[in-house]
Amino acid sequence: MKENPVRSLPGIPLLLGVLATFLLSIWLFVQGVQAESVASIVAGVVIDVVGLFLLIGLYMVEPNQAAVLSLFGKYIGTVKQDGLRWNNPFFAKRKVSLRVRNFESGKLKVNELEGSPIEIAAVIVWQVMDSAEAVYNVDDYESFVHIQSEAALRTMATSYPYDQHEDGQVSLRSHAAEISQHLRDELAERLADAGVQVLEARISHLAYAPEIAQAMLQRQQANAIIAARTRIVAGAVGMVEMALAELQRNGVVDLDEERKANMVSNLLVVLCGDRATQPIVNAGSLY
Repeated sequence: MKENPVRSLPGIPLLLGVLATFLLSIWLFVQGVQAESVASIVAGVVIDVVGLFLLIGLYMVEPNQAAVLSLFGKYIGTVKQDGLRWNNPFFAKRKVSLRVRNFESGKLKVNELEGSPIEIAAVIVWQVMDSAEAVYNVDDYESFVHIQSEAALRTMATSYPYDQHEDGQVSLRSHAAEISQHLRDELAERLADAGVQVLEARISHLAYAPEIAQAMLQRQQANAIIAARTRIVAGAVGMVEMALAELQRNGVVDLDEERKANMVSNLLVVLCGDRATQPIVNAGSLY
């Protein structure tokens, strides 16, 4: 089922013509009563019936709206010209909005790739592109969009971990652009049969489920501390190596292996400690 554009007649000229025929029918009816002419009375009544029948074919189409026409269950076509329009009075007309719409899904509780329960929600921006598919391919296209959006969000959420644990790994929290594109592609595939185009899809809420939130927060804090300590130790080792190399190159002091080890230990304590150190000044000899 594909959309088939169909022509329609302007409704205002026809409306004016029908009003003129009503005036004519009234005049004929009055003349028939005064002249006791049955033919004039019948003509006036017939003109009224025809005018009323023609009025049934009038309908209004607003901007960014389409009217889907059908005749006794058969799809005829779609009218997108806005304003007052007219078509065959026997045509059934169903209005479909072509405006851009959006909605936010409810907070869904799903298990991410590693099995941890999370809460996730998304904002979906969509628009009807094919009115015939929206009306005839699905029973209720608005309900279809909402249900399929939640199903696509669940499927996407189970394909990625919540947080990034390895370099280059795509996760829900760290790769917003990739996740949004995946969700959009998933929605486009599911909603194509309904004549709906997905304009934007992005995560609006993402969090661990309340029952594991505290434990996961401690895990994140531990990972952050480990990462920070790793960087601090790497920097401290580099600084110690540089200090020993400078001392040896400039000949400031000649240290044996035991004194080097003691110096390295003291420097690492100073550089890697999370608190300020209290130095002890040796006022005597080196040894």
